[in-house]
Amino acid sequence: MNQASPAALETCAAPSSALQLSVVVPTFNERDNVEVLFHKLETALAGVAWEVIFVDDNSPDGTWNVVRELALREPRVRCIRRIGRRGLSGACIEGILAASAPFAAVMDADLQHDETQLPKMLGLVESGSADLVVGSRYVAGGSADSFDRQRAGFSALATALARKVLKVEVADPMSGFFMIRRDRFEELAPKLSTQGFKILLDVVATGQGSLRTIEVPYSFGSRLHGESKLDSMVALDFLGLVLAKFSNDILSLRFILFALVGSTGVIVHFLTLYLVLKVFEQPFAEAQGAAAVVAMTSNFILNNFLTYRDQRLKGFAILRGLLLFYLVCGVGLLANVGVAFAVYNEHITWWLAGAAGAVMGVVWNYAMSGLFVWRKR
Repeated sequence: MNQASPAALETCAAPSSALQLSVVVPTFNERDNVEVLFHKLETALAGVAWEVIFVDDNSPDGTWNVVRELALREPRVRCIRRIGRRGLSGACIEGILAASAPFAAVMDADLQHDETQLPKMLGLVESGSADLVVGSRYVAGGSADSFDRQRAGFSALATALARKVLKVEVADPMSGFFMIRRDRFEELAPKLSTQGFKILLDVVATGQGSLRTIEVPYSFGSRLHGESKLDSMVALDFLGLVLAKFSNDILSLRFILFALVGSTGVIVHFLTLYLVLKVFEQPFAEAQGAAAVVAMTSNFILNNFLTYRDQRLKGFAILRGLLLFYLVCGVGLLANVGVAFAVYNEHITWWLAGAAGAVMGVVWNYAMSGLFVWRKR
C-alpha cells in the first residue's frame, strides 16, 4: 500500500491547522451561484488558508445539496443546512460562530460583492489595524451603480436614518460585505438579533464604537442568477432593528415588529369599518365585528411572514395558528379594556388610560402568541 510522503501530509494538514480566513455565505435558492462563487474565491484567495461556509435556509431549489456535492470534492467547503429557521442575520451569526479561522468574512452568494477585496480586508485585520473592515459602496472609489432608483433611494434613506438615530459612524452600515475578528464577534453575538437582513448595522450599533473600523471601497455588481430576496417587508424590518437598538435592546426586535404590525392592524380596522358601515350600509355592531376579524387576520398574516418568519407556520398549522391568534387577541382585548378602565377610575386623563390599555393589550398578545401560536417545537 502506497503511503503519502511527509511533505504531502503536511500540505494536506496545513489548511485545517492554520486557517486564516472563514468566508460565511448565507444562501436561499442560490444553487446556480455556488460553484461560480467558490471558483472566484479560489482565484482571489490564492496563497491564503481559507474555508467557505455556506449557511442554507433549507432552500427549495436544493442549494444545500449542491454545496454538499461540492464539499465532497473540495475540503475547504462546508455546509450548514438550517431546518425551521430562516433569516439572513441568523444565518450569518451561526456561520461566524461555526468558523474555524480567527477572521470571518460575510458576503452574499449572488456574486454582487467583490471577492477580490478580501485579501486587502484580511491584511487589515491580520495586521491589527482594524477589528472590522467594511466593503463600502459609499466611500471614495466605491459605487452602487447597479441599484435601481427605488433601491438606491431606500438605501440612502436607511443609511441616513441609521447614522442619525444610532450615531453610527460608518458610511455604509447597510453593507452585506464585511470582515471581522471572530473573537470580537463572539463578544457581541449574545446581543445580536437573529432576525432581519442588516447584520452589519446590528454589529456596529451593538459595538457602540468599540470596534476599530476601516471601510474599503468596492463596486456593487449585478446579480448573475436567481432573484433578489429584498421585498416590501425589509423597510419594516429595518425600522424595527433601529428602534430596538435605539432602546439599547430593552425592547427586542421581535416585540417591536409585533407592535408595528399591530399598528397596521389599526389602519386595516378603520378601513374595514368604514367600508362595511358606509359602503355596505350594515349596522355598527356587525361592521365593528367584521373590522376586528379582518384586522386580526391581517395581523396574523403579517406576523407569520415577518415577525415570526423563522418559525413560519405552514399548511394546516396556519389555520390552527389563526384560530389560536383570534383567541389570544380576544383575551387581549379584555385585558386592554380592563386596564384602561382601572387607570381611568383613578381619575387619570382619558388618553393616558387608553394608552395604558393599549400597551397592556400589545404585551399580552405578544407574550401569548409566542407561547401558543408561534411556539418553538
